[in-house]
Amino acid sequence: MIDDPVPPLGGSHSHGIRLRRLRLHAEGRTYDVDFRGADDSPRPLSVIAGAVSTGKTTILEFVDYCLGASDHPRHPEITPKVRAATLEVELSGSPYLIERAVGEPSTFAYVRAGRLDEPGATPPERRPVRPAGHPDSLSSLLLSHCKLEGVQLRDDLTRAEADTDPLSFRDLMWLCFLPNERLDDKNLLFENVTMKHLKLRQVVDVVFDIHDDHSVELGRRIRAVEADLVAARDAYRVAEQLVEEQQLGGRAELEALHRNAKSEMSEAALAVAALDTRARADTTFAEDLRERHRAAAHDARRAAAMLRDRETQVERMTALRTTYAEDVSKLTMLAEAGRLFEPLRVTACPSCLTPLAGSESRCGACQSDLTAQTATDGAAGALDVSAELRSAKAKLSELTDYLAELEREVPQLRVAAERAQEAEARAAAEVDVVTAHVVTPYLAQRDALARRREDAGAAIQRAAGGLRLMHSLERRAANIDRKAALLASLREELAGAGGQPSRTDRSTMIGRLGQRYRQILEEWRYPKIADAYLAENLTPYMRGKPYTAASAGGRTLIALAWQLALFEIAWETRSSHPGFLLLDSPQKNFGQTGEHGTDLADAATIEQIYRHLDTWLAGRGAGAQIVVADNAPPLSAASGIIVRFSRRPEQPPYGLIDDETS
Repeated sequence: MIDDPVPPLGGSHSHGIRLRRLRLHAEGRTYDVDFRGADDSPRPLSVIAGAVSTGKTTILEFVDYCLGASDHPRHPEITPKVRAATLEVELSGSPYLIERAVGEPSTFAYVRAGRLDEPGATPPERRPVRPAGHPDSLSSLLLSHCKLEGVQLRDDLTRAEADTDPLSFRDLMWLCFLPNERLDDKNLLFENVTMKHLKLRQVVDVVFDIHDDHSVELGRRIRAVEADLVAARDAYRVAEQLVEEQQLGGRAELEALHRNAKSEMSEAALAVAALDTRARADTTFAEDLRERHRAAAHDARRAAAMLRDRETQVERMTALRTTYAEDVSKLTMLAEAGRLFEPLRVTACPSCLTPLAGSESRCGACQSDLTAQTATDGAAGALDVSAELRSAKAKLSELTDYLAELEREVPQLRVAAERAQEAEARAAAEVDVVTAHVVTPYLAQRDALARRREDAGAAIQRAAGGLRLMHSLERRAANIDRKAALLASLREELAGAGGQPSRTDRSTMIGRLGQRYRQILEEWRYPKIADAYLAENLTPYMRGKPYTAASAGGRTLIALAWQLALFEIAWETRSSHPGFLLLDSPQKNFGQTGEHGTDLADAATIEQIYRHLDTWLAGRGAGAQIVVADNAPPLSAASGIIVRFSRRPEQPPYGLIDDETS
């Protein structure tokens, strides 16, 4: 058991961030992960268990994305389905929703007060993700609830006049999220990236208030917050004046107006439905007349259709008869031409063109046979078209008779159509005459109800607009209160700082962190533990050597102990840590040595890790939150498991995206 001189703290921190629910939005459905306990408050320990590649790490990465990460998971089962992600959180104890689009990484987050599935949610605020230092950014909002809004980080710790960059919540997430890839690599403190390594040390110093220019930084932040507070109060007065000029009344009046208008709208709709029912009941006596009208209308439509059909046929048959008449004329002319003109005679030899004197059978010059040519020319001259002419005349006669019959029917059908239309009009008039005295009162009532619904709709819009203005005003007031509380806290901190923190103060805090780091490893029964401490630059040592000299499994335990030591001491000393910690795959590299008895030792270590988390969260860590993604947590952690993915279609849930099972 850890024995630390810091006394236990009563109650929970009023600042910070807690995770409540994560929801991924797809077409027609959602995928939810719930971090709440039975009392609707965030669970101290939430374990996401299950097989490999089922979405455990994806959950932690989507939480990180909603808190401002630049990208989100892009697994094949995610990108075609998920369109947005919403994280329900507690910011300083109040519920908020943070939503970001999924697909192309969004540059904005939409933040609004309230809970998922809560009716009457407030309108969202559009907050940019970058730049982090923008006063309206998502980072500034989150940092304000960690008492770190406006903090500047230097580019060079050796020069007081070095350039500075605003602290981003992304920098603070290094102390809140230990991903799988940092567990066993040799870059735990970002040693391979100089600027990130430099920033990490400053982030730790800022969280624990042990940076060298603490008083100067406090003074600068106080001046910045004072300026922001003055601007916020001016903006509030302008908005308040605008609301007063609108003469909207108070929130209670607007909410009552909205409720009453919605109730009026609902009552009017019910009244219209009841009125229609009564109207139908009161006009049933005219059912016979309506039936007659329907029959007359049907007859009128049928008569009009027959008339259109006959007129169309007349047009088509007239054109066809004209075509056949032209064919008959052409064939007649061809037959008469054969009688008027003699057949062609051969007057020259077709072969040598020698003139022929008479009816020789052979050419005297070339001896060609002239008999075949004469027969052919005679046949051409005596062409017989009488059969085709008789057929064309017969068809023309048939068409003429059919067309005459159609033309006789058209006037009769036109008269029938006109009479059917007149009969329909008379039937409709009879229905109107009989039902007018009954329907007219209902029409007046419907008009009155329609006016009620229009008035109620206008009232709803007016109330909704007023409530949006009131919400904006209240949001500005809450922002002023938050900045005023932050200013008071900073002034109190400056008054108690007593000048620049000494190097001894920082060394003392590093010593306490190192002591907790060693105690955690001892509790986990780290083998052959000796000379375990944290260096001045926060590098963890074991057996007098940096963590990079340890084995892969040893580096996993060292990284976990280092992260937990920072988290626990920050929480216990009421430092500016957000108050939650995400751990991914704490069993990484366990049981891979192949040595006899190693599996049992690793199983015991895993039990100790979860026992440590439970014990600390139930004691000194009361109010903090830890979320763990683990393939196979021990049985002792069963009470903390919020979901277990099976990767088996017959044993739901298959995974985070539970309908992607192939």
